[in-house]
Amino acid sequence: MTGECGLLNLASCLPQAMYDFVLNVINAPIQPLLSFTKSLLTEPVNLSLFSSIWAIVIYILSLFYGLLMLYSGFNFIISGYDAEKRNRAKEWFRNIFIMIVLVQASYFLYSLVIDANALLTSGVINMVNPQFFLLTADNIINIGLQFIFAIFYGLTLFITVLFLTLRYIIIAVGVVFLPVGIFLYFIPPAREYGKLIMNFLGVCIFVTFFDALIFLASSKIAEIALFANFKILVMISAFSMANLLMFYLMFFSAIKSALKTGEKVAVVVASAAKYFA
Repeated sequence: MTGECGLLNLASCLPQAMYDFVLNVINAPIQPLLSFTKSLLTEPVNLSLFSSIWAIVIYILSLFYGLLMLYSGFNFIISGYDAEKRNRAKEWFRNIFIMIVLVQASYFLYSLVIDANALLTSGVINMVNPQFFLLTADNIINIGLQFIFAIFYGLTLFITVLFLTLRYIIIAVGVVFLPVGIFLYFIPPAREYGKLIMNFLGVCIFVTFFDALIFLASSKIAEIALFANFKILVMISAFSMANLLMFYLMFFSAIKSALKTGEKVAVVVASAAKYFA
C-alpha cells in the first residue's frame, strides 16, 4: 500500500518516517496547548452549570414585574388629559412587556448566540491549514528561527489559553447576568448599566470569531514565499495579535465603557426626579 514501508520502498520510506518522528517529538510539547486552544475557540460554552442560578435570578426579577405593572397603570390613571404622561405610561407598559419576554427567554437566546458564534468560528478555523500552527522543518532559515523562538511560541500559546479560559468562565457566568442586564436596560435610570453588561458579554462571545480571522489571514501570509522563511514569527505574531485583541476588548474597552457609563448615569440620576414626576 502507498505510504507504508516495505522492502521495495525501504530506502525512501525510512528517511520520511524518521522525519515525521522528529517533527512529532518537536511538536509534542505544544500539541496539548494547540488542542486546548482550538477547543476553547470553537466549542460552545457549557451553560448548564449555572442554569439553576439563572432560574433563581429569573425568579427574583419576576417579583418586580407586578410592581412595574402597577407603576405603569398608576401613571396612566393619574395622567388625566396630559397626552405626554399618557404616552409615557403606554411606553412604560410596552417596555415592561418586552422586558418580561426577553428576560424569561434570556437563557435560550444567550445559548443561541453562543452556538452561532461557535459555528462561525469553527468554520473559519477549519479554513486554516493545520500545519500553520505546528513547528516544521521546511527550510534552513525557518529551522533556525524555530530553534530560537520555540520557547516564545509556547509561552504565547500558554497566554492565549489563559485568555480563552478566562473568556470561557466569563461567558458561562454571564448567563446569570444577562437577564439582569436586560432588566436594567428597560429601566431608564439604570439603562446604561444594562447596556454595559450586554455589550461586555457580546464582546466576550464574538471575540473568538475575530481571533479566527486573524489566524486565517496569518496562515495565508505564511504561504507567501517572502514570509515562508519566517513562519515561526508569523505564528507568534498571530497569537500575539489575538491576545492583544482579547485583552483590549475584554478589559480595556470594558473599563472605558464603565467610566463612560458612570458619567452618563450621573446625568440620568440628576434628571430622574423630573422623569418620574
